[in-house]
Amino acid sequence: MIEDFPGLAKTLIARSFARAFDMTFSRIQFTPDLMPSDVTGSSIFNQRTGDFEFRPGPIFTNLLLGDEINRAPPKTQAALLEAMQERQVTIEGRTNELERPFLVIATQNPIEYEGTYPLPEAQLDRFLLRLRVGYPGRDDEWAVLEQRLERGADEIELGPVTDRQGLLEMQQALEQVHVSEAVGYYIVDLVAATRTSQRAQVGASPRGALALLKLGRAKALLDGRDFVTPEDVKAVAVPALSHRLMLKPELWVQRVRPEDVVREVLDTVPTPAAEDLAAPPR
Repeated sequence: MIEDFPGLAKTLIARSFARAFDMTFSRIQFTPDLMPSDVTGSSIFNQRTGDFEFRPGPIFTNLLLGDEINRAPPKTQAALLEAMQERQVTIEGRTNELERPFLVIATQNPIEYEGTYPLPEAQLDRFLLRLRVGYPGRDDEWAVLEQRLERGADEIELGPVTDRQGLLEMQQALEQVHVSEAVGYYIVDLVAATRTSQRAQVGASPRGALALLKLGRAKALLDGRDFVTPEDVKAVAVPALSHRLMLKPELWVQRVRPEDVVREVLDTVPTPAAEDLAAPPR
């Protein structure tokens, strides 16, 4: 989930990701009149054959971008649930497997809530993490303008870095990253602390702990290590857990954010001692 103000290249990020991994890409602009069949597809009567034939919707792709997902009604939002969790779509009693890899990137703006449908907690929980792009600094924004002048065109041409099989192998490589028992219990304690926080009405689910595990392994791998440290877990905790929390209603007035609760938990849960971090087996 990418949540930020308009004009911060949220759609471009998703499209660039698809191009870099040579994946098929579909974009759905969510609107109040969007129907579930517009996402999943439907059966159409073929007059030539005298039978119904299934025409797949845009969800049958490798990378699906749900633009402004909170503008569609809950029934249409729910059409994504089965696909995101089980990598399949069931239509009229027929189950259709989705091609791997299958990824969903959704965007929503933190403003203009009139006429929108906030995502239910059950669906938010299915997103691995929630990111915010943020406005660029002065030098970074000039770099964007400078690159546009040098390019001489609005469109950015990107070539593939690897293919779909390469991405699947990268995902499988995470299974080789060692997680010690001490780090595992640290993940468990962080997630449990969100449930007992005085500020949270509902804390992170076990799916949140699994997200921390997966993202911690990915962070270690990107840093060139085959084992996870507590610092890897801390680095991914806010984007992995903040969207899984429900704060107490009275805190909305005080402008307390879920991110603040996760940072508070990181400050209070003891970090495992260095001697408890067992070296990965060779």
